[in-house]
Formats: sequence, structure tokens, C-alpha cells
Amino acid sequence: MDLTEEIDQVASRAEDQVERIESEEATKHALIIPFIKALGYDPYDLQEVIPEFTADFAEQKGEKVDYALMQDGEPAVLIECKTAGKELSVDQAAQLFRYFQVTEARFGLLTNGVKYRFFSDLEESNKMDERPFHELNLFEYTDQ
Repeated sequence: MDLTEEIDQVASRAEDQVERIESEEATKHALIIPFIKALGYDPYDLQEVIPEFTADFAEQKGEKVDYALMQDGEPAVLIECKTAGKELSVDQAAQLFRYFQVTEARFGLLTNGVKYRFFSDLEESNKMDERPFHELNLFEYTDQ
């Protein structure tokens, strides 16, 4: 299956599941883990996906981002999850901003399982942009 077909499956699943989801953990289980798998990662292999990834930042110790997608032993993508149906805002990406600066990750992803906002450091090196460079809504998904 190619990426488009994988995302189509995730979108179809989201339509069937979203009304039953009442928590962030249910969102992760029903929507986000299948999305991670569609991207080609094995969500059950800790060499590829680390849940509750910790990256201490200055005086902030022990905070965790929901997932880190790993590449060559280093975090490549940091994912912050919110409950399905919850609106996404820049304020909710605060952990991503901090972790982006102290890890090797070059992509941040803020999601509620239906909407996915992709961030990087296109404006200033090693500082995550405040605006996403791409947004994907599974309910308004097209092949493009």
C-alpha cells in the first residue's frame, strides 16, 4: 500500500471512531498510532517510536512529549497529542517548541488525531516556527 492508501484508511477509521473518543489516550490509541504506522513507523518498536519521550530543558525537568519518531537513534519528529475534537493552538505546542531546541528533531507535529499541524525550523535554524508549514485534516483529505 502506498502513503495515499494508508492515509485513506486512517481517515476512514477516524470517521468511524471520532464520536466515541473522550480522552487523549483514546485519541492516541484509535487515531494517532494508526497514523504513525501509515507513515511507515512501527509504533510498537521502541527503536522507532518512543512514547512519553523526555528531553530535559533548562529548569524544566521530566516533561514529556507524547511521541518521538526516531531515526538513527535520535528523535526526528516530536508529536504532541490532544483529544479528538479539541481545537489546536500555538499555545498547545509549547512543549514542542522547547524540545525542538534541545533535541536533534527537525519536525514537530501537533495533532488531535483528525487535524495534523506540521512544524519545522524554516524561518530560523534550530527554532521551531510558530506557524505550521503544512496542515492535514483527515476529514478534508485529498490526494494532493
